[in-house]
Amino acid sequence: MAKKSGLGKGLSAIFMENESEDQNNTVTLNISEIEPNKDQPRMDFDDESLAELAESISKHGILQPLLVRPLLYGGYQIVAGERRYRASRMAGLTEVPVVIRELDDKETMEIALIENLQRENLTPVEEAKGYKTLMDTYGFTQEQVSESVGKSRSAVANSLRLLNLPEEVLILLADGRISSGHARALLSLENVADMITISQEILDKDLSVRQTEKITQNLKKEKKEPPKKEEKPNFFKEVELALNENLGRKVSVSKKSKGKGGTITLEFYSQDDLIEIANKLEVKE
Repeated sequence: MAKKSGLGKGLSAIFMENESEDQNNTVTLNISEIEPNKDQPRMDFDDESLAELAESISKHGILQPLLVRPLLYGGYQIVAGERRYRASRMAGLTEVPVVIRELDDKETMEIALIENLQRENLTPVEEAKGYKTLMDTYGFTQEQVSESVGKSRSAVANSLRLLNLPEEVLILLADGRISSGHARALLSLENVADMITISQEILDKDLSVRQTEKITQNLKKEKKEPPKKEEKPNFFKEVELALNENLGRKVSVSKKSKGKGGTITLEFYSQDDLIEIANKLEVKE
């Protein structure tokens, strides 16, 4: 198998040795001596997929040994291969082939993350959180992450952006109720409330990604466009002209947003000018 770039000499060697057809380093352990790694990135395991793997193991055995490390208090912890471990238990196996390596916590987490990100069908949220852990905990750059998992830098960046979604939407994405395409369309919105509202609309109306993109584009356009001013009735315009000529100054007539009334606005330029307006408007008996 070709060497995976970005893993570093130590990690790459571990992967290659574990995947080698040479079985000299493989030993058999009682399955009761092995325990999963509670900090591994995969949180959910599909029951149907595990059942299929269990059936395959029952017929053909475990084709690739698990990678484990010894624990200080006895027993072994899975570093890579928890799906095989779970499927083996389902298949009723009492022993499994393993490769044992002395690894510290940092190496264990790196290998668990990279193994899952390279080989397993993680949910988009698990994948994004895996990338973030590599960067936040172990100081990886986006470029190093992309090299480690064999994906483009833009793919890694787009995956990390998913974590900017509100928690309500992340849950839908993790559960597979909306897709990564839907999620990316929602990320184009600035308002969290809008993201949540449209995510619910996706579920209610079974919207496609294209339909979701169109809705978000229209919503952004509406928010950018200033509200259209209501066209002033022609009668108001005629009154403005008449008062303009009669009073010799600018007059504005506007209608209230509700009801039948409105306002008249007159300009004046000085106190004397205001007195002149008042005199003109005075009702003479």
